[in-house]
Order: sequence, then C-alpha cells, then structure tokens
Amino acid sequence: MHSGNLLISRREVLAGTVGAAASLGACADPLPGPRAVKRPNFLFLLSDQHRSDWLGRNPEIPIPTPNIDSLAARGVDFTQAIVASPVCGPSRSCLASGMEYENCGVEVNQDPYDPAITTFYRHLCDSGYHTMATGKIDLHKGVLGRTLDGRKNMDEWGFSDMQITAGKGGGYFGGTPGPKEPYYAYLAELDPPLDRICADDIQRRAEPREENWWGMTEACPLDDEHYLDNFTAREGLRLLEQAPDDAPWFLVMNFNGPHPPMDITASMERRYRGPDRVIEDFPQPREYSGPFPAEQHVRIRQNYSAMIENIDGWLGTAQERLAERGDLDNTVVVYSSDHGEMLGDKSRWGKSVPFQASAGVPLVMAGPGIAEGHSSNALVSLMDLAATFVDLADLAVPPEMESRSLRQLLDQGRNGINFGTQAH
Repeated sequence: MHSGNLLISRREVLAGTVGAAASLGACADPLPGPRAVKRPNFLFLLSDQHRSDWLGRNPEIPIPTPNIDSLAARGVDFTQAIVASPVCGPSRSCLASGMEYENCGVEVNQDPYDPAITTFYRHLCDSGYHTMATGKIDLHKGVLGRTLDGRKNMDEWGFSDMQITAGKGGGYFGGTPGPKEPYYAYLAELDPPLDRICADDIQRRAEPREENWWGMTEACPLDDEHYLDNFTAREGLRLLEQAPDDAPWFLVMNFNGPHPPMDITASMERRYRGPDRVIEDFPQPREYSGPFPAEQHVRIRQNYSAMIENIDGWLGTAQERLAERGDLDNTVVVYSSDHGEMLGDKSRWGKSVPFQASAGVPLVMAGPGIAEGHSSNALVSLMDLAATFVDLADLAVPPEMESRSLRQLLDQGRNGINFGTQAH
C-alpha cells in the first residue's frame, strides 16, 4: 500500500521537489540597466484542435509533418503535454494568464478574458519586447469582441501590434451579415468578393453538427491564397517585417486549423485523395459506434491531416524567413495547440472531455539554450509556456503565476537533472 507522501503531482515534479533541489519556477531577478546578453526572440505557432498523436513521428499515422519533426530533432519534444482545459477559450486563457483553469477567469468559451489578470504577453511587452499576434487568439468571443482592424484589446492583453481574427465563419454572421474582422474584410475587398461565399460555405457545414461539421469533406470554394490559415500566416510575417530592429520580439500565430469544419482547399484535397498524391492508410477510430462508414472516417482524417500539414508548411516558411533575416539562431521556436480532437474515438467528436485525444497536444521547442534532439515524457502543460517564455526572457516569473517554467527541462546540462528526457 502506497503511503500518501509518495503520490506526487505534476506541479511537484516540475518544481523539482522529487529528486532535485532547484525549483523550475525560480529564475533571475529582472536585470537592471543595460543588458549584457541579447535576449532571445520567440516565434510561437499555436494551432487549434491538434491532438498529440497526429504527427509524422507516429508510425501509425501517415501524416507528413517534416517541419515539426525537424524542430523536434533540433530541440525538445514533450510527448506527454496536456492542456489545463480542453476547450478553446479557457485553454488559451490559461496559457495567457499562466493560471490553472479554476483561476484563469474564463469558465466557458463565451466568457471574455479578465483584464484584471496580467498576461505573460504584457510581462514581455513591459520588459521591452515587441509583442505581436495574428489569427484566432480566442481571448474574446462574439461580435462585440471583434473589430475590422483586429486590434481591439491590444494594449489590455499586452501586444505592441496585432491582427486578431475570429473562428471559422465567426467574423461574418451575427447581427447584420457582413465583415466584422480583418479576414472577412480582406475577402470582401477581392474582385470578385469572396466574403459571403466563404461564410455561406462554413454555415452549410455547421448543421447537423456531427454529420456536417466533421462529415462534410468536399473542398471549400477558396483557393490557397485566400484560405484563412494562409492569411493568418502571411499577416504574421508582415507584422514581423514591421517590427523595430532595436528590440527583441515575440510573435504568436494563432491558426484556425485543424479545428472543424473539415474545409480544405482543392489543392490540399489533391495531396490526399489524388491525383497529386494519395494518403489513405489511416487507422479507424477506437471504440466507435456511429453512423459514419469506414471510408468516411478516412476522408475526415485526410482533411484533418491536410490542415495540419498546411500549418507545418508555414512553420518551415517562417523559419526560412528568420534565417534570411539572420534571426533564427537567436529565436526560440515553439509549436503547440490549444487542445486535441477525439476524431470519433469512443464515438466522440471535438474536445471538452478528459481523454488523451482531447486534452493531449504536441509541444515542441527549439532554439538558443535548448538541448538538441531530446524527447521528454515529463508531465507538462500548455499553460507552462507562460512562465517558460518569461523565464527565457530573463525575467522573474510572477509569484502569483501557477505556470511553471520548463527551462530546466530544455537545458539538460544545468544541474545535471534529467526529468525523464531522452535523446532521440
């Protein structure tokens, strides 16, 4: 029979109370005066609904993710990462605040972020970082949280520049139909306009929920150039080009994919169902009893994979751009997601449940001060990135923050501590 003092929490493991004297949450005090060492930049790609096993490193899933795999090869791959809450808004609020779900101030998706809780973006910004964000940051919901320039709440959340968009379809309907955020405003300015065409396509996929939100797998009416995730990435690189040269920077690109609906472009479809390429050897859902036949599950998983592969491509493009700028060697690059996706496992779709497919996410980091080619099964959470970014920026982690820095897990040489990390 185990005694109570042998049962340890994830927090205790990360804090190093077992087998280590040093606390991961501790870091240097804020540096006074001019810095002697250049602080790193941060490039953070955050997707939506990417489950942890849907990566090229998993031999059971035939999905090409060469850039995520390459990032893992030159950094640390946290194979057991989970989220504090497997729902979009709460998970991203836990990340922004560095607080556990019960203390992040956002109980459900419809709750706006509590401005009384300082974000880690604000901590970076106040220390001299030029902080930027694009895409679906999801710290607000509904029409009142959106503006055509995508900059509402920018100062409140701690960004120097940003262009925030809604979820798929969320930037058009609600009140009088029409653009309510930057992406749909962009589509409306095209010749011919594509805003209503895109919004109608998303709306027809919405109901009936399971049958269409996941089950409708035909290509969307947009080409690659005008696809939402591609717009998000291009705008992120645009913000980066406009960033000042005399300050370290932080950029988070918030992708909508692979969140449903399963709307992929025609070229993305051709790379999974032909003629460009065929990838179809996907496993069937575990413990599924529902209306979809086996071939429909394959199509759903093809579309899900196509969205992930598209984001993986942008990870490669962004790193190439950093190399051209001379920034790559001084940039910590991170890929993760806000929660997973059941994909029919246990006859469930979406997230919101305490299963690995729903709560588990990829978490891969590489850059200066990070060990190369290590795989870690440490019990880490997406929300731990808040303290990690602050710590890597050589700032003191605020004592009220429940997030714990992963810095010692990233640096295998410090104090000789391993914490379940192994070389590839």
